[in-house]
Amino acid sequence: MTSPPYDAIILGAGGAGLFCAGIAAGRGKRVLVLDHAANPGEKIRISGGGRCNFTNLHVTSADFLSANPHFAKSALKRYTCHDFITLVEKHGIAWHEKTLGQLFCDGSSRQIVQLLLDEAKDATIQLDTKITAVEKTASGFRVSTDRGAYDSARLVLATGGPSIPKMGATGFAYDLAQQFGLSVIAPKPALVPLTFSGSDAARYADLAGVAVPDAIVSYGKQRFREAVLFTHRGLSGPAILQISSYWEQGAREKPIMLNLCPGLDDLFLALKAAKAAHPKQDIATQLSLHLPTRLAKRLSEIGFAEGRLADLPDARLRNVADLAQRWALTPMGSEGYAKAEVTLGGIDTAGLSSQTMEAKAVPRLHVIGEAVDVTGHLGGFNFQWAWSSGFAAGQAL
Repeated sequence: MTSPPYDAIILGAGGAGLFCAGIAAGRGKRVLVLDHAANPGEKIRISGGGRCNFTNLHVTSADFLSANPHFAKSALKRYTCHDFITLVEKHGIAWHEKTLGQLFCDGSSRQIVQLLLDEAKDATIQLDTKITAVEKTASGFRVSTDRGAYDSARLVLATGGPSIPKMGATGFAYDLAQQFGLSVIAPKPALVPLTFSGSDAARYADLAGVAVPDAIVSYGKQRFREAVLFTHRGLSGPAILQISSYWEQGAREKPIMLNLCPGLDDLFLALKAAKAAHPKQDIATQLSLHLPTRLAKRLSEIGFAEGRLADLPDARLRNVADLAQRWALTPMGSEGYAKAEVTLGGIDTAGLSSQTMEAKAVPRLHVIGEAVDVTGHLGGFNFQWAWSSGFAAGQAL
């Protein structure tokens, strides 16, 4: 029996797939990367406002959601954020820390794409290729495409999840996983803006564009302190995107909680003090010392506390303070995969080796990146998972 022409075929030319290709090809393996897209690394290109938040200085397994919270530990330990930073610097890419350990290119996200292509220079990368069938063979795998069939000893599934379909994202990974008998944790959009019901959307529509740079958003035991942005349909901003990964549609008894003035211990006491010191001051004017002007005005309206501080009983001041620091809002949905940065869920880690990312029931089939049920917080964590899981598989090919 002759050996297949490739040691590994990698399906997907995104971050995880390209990085895995570079690791394997660098070890002398014959690697073919296939993708239906016209260009490699398209999600990388648009990420981080075009500058790519390529990792985070504070990566731990606690920054990831998974049915098995321990699964990611091995890969993250074997290839760390510092390893990728070293690679970035080796390629002469200048970078900076923006906030909370988030690292961005000083220049363009295209630099990260080029880094991956340079690292994978010894691999064959074939784009504009539609995969029509994948089958197990006696010697490995056969991948049939609209440009011919290709054989390999190993197969790596790195096609991601369905988030951002306009970039060509699909649920192909899940279909293939089920073909091979691998379980899939039900996927859903994550790191996504949340939306209100029709009546609430109309009620808050005129706040669209208002940003609160420092807010705390809570849901159950989860709590994130970052910016919040009001949109025409609901809420967005980093803190909302973070909490969306935990929010459960239909769990109306557990609204998300907003503290829009986390810098104050008690806004009610601050308003009482202002009432004593400046009784003729309008409450919206006082609130605007702590909140954007449009939001201050709207909260005073919702709290039935408009007009001069002197004319408002303490109960009305407390209404407004509670809205600003303990505002319970119940989203009715999200913006879906169209605006989700990543996909929560995916191929069940119970069926994969944490050391090699190989499927336990299908020898020589590996799954990496977003296709796996490992989803990071906002801030470079999902890219680090792409590098770490790609490295784990690349070392095993």
